Amino acid sequence: MALMDFIKKQFIDIIQWTETGDGTLAWRFPMAEMEIQNGGSLTVRESQIALFVNEGKVADVFGPGMYKLTTQTLPVLTYLKNWDKLFESPFKSDVYFFSTRQQIDQKWGTPQPITIRDKDFGAVRVRAFGNYSYRIADPKLFYNEISGTRDIYSVTDLDGQLRGIVLQNISNAIASSGVPFLDLAANQISFAQALAAQLVPEFEKIGIKLENITVQNVSLPEELQKILDQKIGMGMVGNDMGKFMQYQTAQAIPKFAEGSASGGGIAGDAMGLGAGVALGQVMAQNLAQGLNPNNNAAAAASAAAAAQPSVAVVSPADVMTTLEKLGELKTKGILTQEEFDAKKADLLKKLV
Repeated sequence: MALMDFIKKQFIDIIQWTETGDGTLAWRFPMAEMEIQNGGSLTVRESQIALFVNEGKVADVFGPGMYKLTTQTLPVLTYLKNWDKLFESPFKSDVYFFSTRQQIDQKWGTPQPITIRDKDFGAVRVRAFGNYSYRIADPKLFYNEISGTRDIYSVTDLDGQLRGIVLQNISNAIASSGVPFLDLAANQISFAQALAAQLVPEFEKIGIKLENITVQNVSLPEELQKILDQKIGMGMVGNDMGKFMQYQTAQAIPKFAEGSASGGGIAGDAMGLGAGVALGQVMAQNLAQGLNPNNNAAAAASAAAAAQPSVAVVSPADVMTTLEKLGELKTKGILTQEEFDAKKADLLKKLV
């Protein structure tokens, strides 16, 4: 009996894979020096595919189901081994199982800011991150291109490769999305759709199907974030430049006061809080008049009346500070060159 038990152990009657956990993409059935019994049983469960490999060449592929291993169910292997149709001897073959379940919540992100080109701002640097899910769609291609003859190939083994593919395609995705860079953070779904369109054919090259990808966050550079904040502020006041400048002035007054109290700052000792208020009035009124030349006569008269006492206290330092502020607005694209030149000429007259 002991001899018979030893002989029986040399042949495999049942081939199957019971997954013990998550994260395994490919698993090689342990053959050692054993052979597969002709007429043996192959069990392939749902969300699995089995692959027979003979001397490095992929032979038969089996989807979910139970199979009796004979020359009829192994046509490719029969051809490769030149078996007769009545062949009934045990045989050797490598058997690999592949999981076709979705591998969910896979993270992607930019470890460092990446440089992309934008039509409005030229080269800019951006960070982004999100997650994605995928599954093995073509186990034969995946075996040939990725997993090979390893005993186990896991999600972790593939993670770095897929992250690299995602990062390589971010720039193209942003360009093809048609979303202006400043609106990118508010249009993450469009960005994700464009990114998926770029990634699907890249994943297919290695036998992988991209099921879903999300963009959870896009971080703009600090400089562009400031411009975006100003754009939002303009929208809140109905794109009224006068109201916007009033808001900006109100935000700046505490800084002027701090500068005066500490003996320095933007406005200097001579300006103080009162000069800061006057400067804010001048900036708001002048810009409102320059950018809205079609205002009715009543509004123009009211603005002139309000500005009259302010102009009286404007010093050369105030005018120069105003010019610097206007220059910053021109640099950020809020003022055009023509508008800046007109206001510059108007302010310089006050120095005469």
